[in-house]
Amino acid sequence: MKKRLWKFILPLLMLLGLTTLAGCGNSVASRDTLTDASNSNTIIWGVKADTNLFGLMNIKTGKIQGFDVDLAKAITKEILGPKGKAKFVQVTSDTRMPLLKAGNIDAIIATMTITPDREKQVDFSNIYFKAGGSLLVKKGSPIKSVKDLKKGTKVIVVQGSTYGPEVKAAAPQTKVLQLGDYASAFTALKSGQGDALSTDNGILYGMSLQDKDYRVVGGTYTKEPYGIAVNKGQHAFRRSINEALSKLKENGEYDKIANKWFGDVPGFNVKEVK
Repeated sequence: MKKRLWKFILPLLMLLGLTTLAGCGNSVASRDTLTDASNSNTIIWGVKADTNLFGLMNIKTGKIQGFDVDLAKAITKEILGPKGKAKFVQVTSDTRMPLLKAGNIDAIIATMTITPDREKQVDFSNIYFKAGGSLLVKKGSPIKSVKDLKKGTKVIVVQGSTYGPEVKAAAPQTKVLQLGDYASAFTALKSGQGDALSTDNGILYGMSLQDKDYRVVGGTYTKEPYGIAVNKGQHAFRRSINEALSKLKENGEYDKIANKWFGDVPGFNVKEVK
């Protein structure tokens, strides 16, 4: 009797689950993010917590700090007013898009390169940081640029970033090792699991400041402009972010934030990134 009953109950439960998921998806897609943010006086930002200079967890305070965090705070104030609140949710290159799609965050500001594939899934703001792909190696390494990445060399990249395919395009014979986040990638480089680490130059400069036995080499071999990602259809929210960015660049606040985090990096020029 119980088996026969479950034959009817189980399909109903499955149908109910699918209906619930579909309802959640429609809710996220249809809601107006700017209106919700205005009503709650809060914008929820997805930021990284493993990327020095952009978003890094301060173990003493338990808070994430960096360029992306400070810029998000400034944008929040421009959109919502001086009492507007910026809330931060930790993301990685792998989790940031699903969290946005699920409605757990309102926007992603997490060293996210604007690419055609990503533009099919989300809408991007105007460029807020003009990054470029580079290499981090140990001092004394024979690798000076991507031209030195040959058969037998191993390059570490982070899962969910654009660098797996880009390294292979620049150096087809090299081997690519993908790891979950920047902290583990840098640890792997220092332990000898790879010959170089490749990602955006701004991120690599942050790593080189953490350990002066490592340096950024070869200039940039790709263009990786960062944008703030929002869900498709959030036109008013995206427009407000762009207006805030323009104002911050005009009134000098952008320069102030950039120089706070990158002013000690050799060769940094705020005019080249904004």
